Amino acid sequence: MAASASSAILKLSSPSTTTATWLRHRPLGLSSLSLRDQPRRFIVLSMDAKPTILVSEKLGEAGLNLLKEFANVDCSYNLSSEELCTKISLCDALIVRSGTKVNREVFESSAGRLKVVGRAGVGIDNVDLAAATEHGCLVVNAPTANTVAAAEHGIALLTSMARNIAQADASVKAGKWERNKYVGVSLVGKTLAVMGFGKVGSEVARRAKGLGMHVIAHDPYAPADRAHAIGVELVSFDMAISTADFISLHMPLTAATSKILNDENFAKMKKGVRIINVARGGVIDEEALVKAIDAGIVAQAALDVFTVEPPPKDSKLVQHENVIATPHLGASTMEAQEGVAIEIAEAVVGALKGELAATAVNAPMVPAQVLTELKPYVALAEKLGRLAVQLVAGGDGVKTVKVTYASARAPDDLDTRLLRAMITKGLIEPISSVFVNLVNADFTAKQRGLRITEERIILDGSPENPLESVKVQIANVESKFASAISDSGEVTVEGRVKDGIPHLTKVGSFEVDVSLEGSLILCRQVDQPGMIGKVGSILGEENVNVSFMSVGRIAPRKQAVMAIGVDEEPSKQSLKRIGEISAVEEFVYLKL
Repeated sequence: MAASASSAILKLSSPSTTTATWLRHRPLGLSSLSLRDQPRRFIVLSMDAKPTILVSEKLGEAGLNLLKEFANVDCSYNLSSEELCTKISLCDALIVRSGTKVNREVFESSAGRLKVVGRAGVGIDNVDLAAATEHGCLVVNAPTANTVAAAEHGIALLTSMARNIAQADASVKAGKWERNKYVGVSLVGKTLAVMGFGKVGSEVARRAKGLGMHVIAHDPYAPADRAHAIGVELVSFDMAISTADFISLHMPLTAATSKILNDENFAKMKKGVRIINVARGGVIDEEALVKAIDAGIVAQAALDVFTVEPPPKDSKLVQHENVIATPHLGASTMEAQEGVAIEIAEAVVGALKGELAATAVNAPMVPAQVLTELKPYVALAEKLGRLAVQLVAGGDGVKTVKVTYASARAPDDLDTRLLRAMITKGLIEPISSVFVNLVNADFTAKQRGLRITEERIILDGSPENPLESVKVQIANVESKFASAISDSGEVTVEGRVKDGIPHLTKVGSFEVDVSLEGSLILCRQVDQPGMIGKVGSILGEENVNVSFMSVGRIAPRKQAVMAIGVDEEPSKQSLKRIGEISAVEEFVYLKL
């Protein structure tokens, strides 16, 4: 079918590769077809003069005006799920906030016409990304427009808390005049720890420096030169929370950061510390925070976000006299709302024009035959990235990563962009709220100062399998597990696919062989009889199932590394008992 000149057409293509000069732009993993054999893929969005964009929640006027210049805009608010599914088959794009659930049923109801979903804001919990990708629909968000607003709200909470503004205001309105009760603390010379040095965290740091505060920060991906440029010192997590007078949270909510401020970490803090949270409620164990306030460890807390929103009316945390609470107002300024509207409008219009958006949060469709061949290698790549970053303990942060592919295929027959994207995903997602995929992997890595280089080892033999092995090395870092440092000085993990299942085959200089399913315990031990039984017994007592176990050693009766795959997460007590076995020199638990 030939499209008219006025039709909107979206080309499905991937970003160009810059990190490996030998890569060729051809379908991933296909060896039998040349580029000229591959038909170009186009999707006709509309045969009308303009595409149709459905806006299901209120959007700023400036954003709507941009949309109307390019498309027919249908503003229909408060739609039921049934009404949305009925309308969506007539729309090329959909723009939502957090109130509209864009689930699988919506994508199925679109009958293939819906090509872009725009989330006016950062979080995309309400969009089914897997369903979007399966239906060839690009999802974009607006992550930058509310940065200043969130930073300003963080500073407002900081200063209000230090001078008891909320409590004093309530007291005066109640007819009281309690000057002696509401004596505050000065900010000049105090240490502020910024936990998460991204867009919002760095803006909070700038403003705090202007108030005369000493600012330190913790973020494993923050470039040291960017921090130093505004007079901020990057430190370890423990140093940040143990030396700060004020702690401002700006980290995403991930498995690694969930309830990261808990009983254990509150106990490490300076007595009288003050906490500010404009990030995500779930990063704080709220029960532990109440206990810490009652115990005098935490003097005050100023919170804009909560684990459950709105929080229960009888919440001990919200009702505590030493807590200031606001109803998730971080992005609630007139300027931020207009900025979000413009940012999402530009992203949606660009996507409909066929441009690849930097804020894309899901990958374009990949041919089924390619995915079938590369599927286990994609899983291997992501899991090696996750393992490697979890093994990092300190140093200058994760900046330099080298990926080595061993393959018998010719360079023209293997495009590693998808594999590199998945390694990037594994490295970044465990400690970030960014969704990494083929579309945004290189952009996301560059944005975080992460340099990924690729090297290829050409093997003799049959090119039946795309790859024989993948090795990931992180340079200039310390490790939680010293044995993960190879002879050349990098944190090193290597793996391969066996019978369709990703396996870890090397940690540091130690050869192992363990399936990368569930989670992993690595132990360095003195090689002696009974070690497997001792560790297995401890796990068995807690009903933790061991899926695989492998031991790699230097020589008999010398050092060895035991890799144990487990289906369930062992308790802290069980892990402590493993560490107390006399022959165990070090160990680490890693989530896959």
